[in-house]
Amino acid sequence: MADLKDETTVDNTEVNDTIEYTVEEANNKAIDPSLEGIQLFYEKNKKMITYVGGGLVVLIAAVLYYKMMYLPEKENEASNEIFWAQNYFEVDSFNIALKGGVTVMSPDGQKQIMGFEQIADEYSMTKSGSLANYCAGICYLRTGKFEQAIEFLQKYSGDDEMIAPIAVGAIGDANMELNKVDEAIKFYLKAAEKSNNNFTTPFYLKKAGFAYEQKSNFSEALALYERIQKEYGKSNEGKEIERDIAKVKALGNL
Repeated sequence: MADLKDETTVDNTEVNDTIEYTVEEANNKAIDPSLEGIQLFYEKNKKMITYVGGGLVVLIAAVLYYKMMYLPEKENEASNEIFWAQNYFEVDSFNIALKGGVTVMSPDGQKQIMGFEQIADEYSMTKSGSLANYCAGICYLRTGKFEQAIEFLQKYSGDDEMIAPIAVGAIGDANMELNKVDEAIKFYLKAAEKSNNNFTTPFYLKKAGFAYEQKSNFSEALALYERIQKEYGKSNEGKEIERDIAKVKALGNL
């Protein structure tokens, strides 16, 4: 019996030693010392790289889905919605254009239209949603609600060569109506530089000049008028600017 007991003890010890060695060997498997750079980094960080790589795949898939499927679908929806609001905007039905709520007959049957405010809110990530902010701001400007006009116009983020400067210039108009002349001048000048062309640039330079006239700052007004004459002489403003130049020279004894 004693011999059997000793033999069992020896066998178990050998097994335990083997298990411990195997685990230790697995946990501390030597990395090939000849590896360097990216290969060495990979061998040392296999598990982390696997997890991170899997996460990147999921992230890339999500971004592609958003850009290729979700966003175009929302853009299409917003474009369909803004069509109805713009129809009312064009006939000066500004309240309906802003708030929606009326029932129309669409290709899919009767539907209640959204106004610019709701479109801007629900489709803010789309180009049509951004345009809805501009349209809502113009509606409020036309109805004498200048603070609300500024609020919506400042949310417009488009880069259209014509609409972008007009949106900025409309903020200037709203500030002029609020008798915030310095703010108005700031936005008129910003609008003039937003897109350099023969339509919006001289138009807003002249508005800024007129605002300077309201402050009796005739030298600044003259500088802007002379710039119009020199750089945009063929524009509508440029063709009539000599009269304004003569006026501010007389008023300011310049």
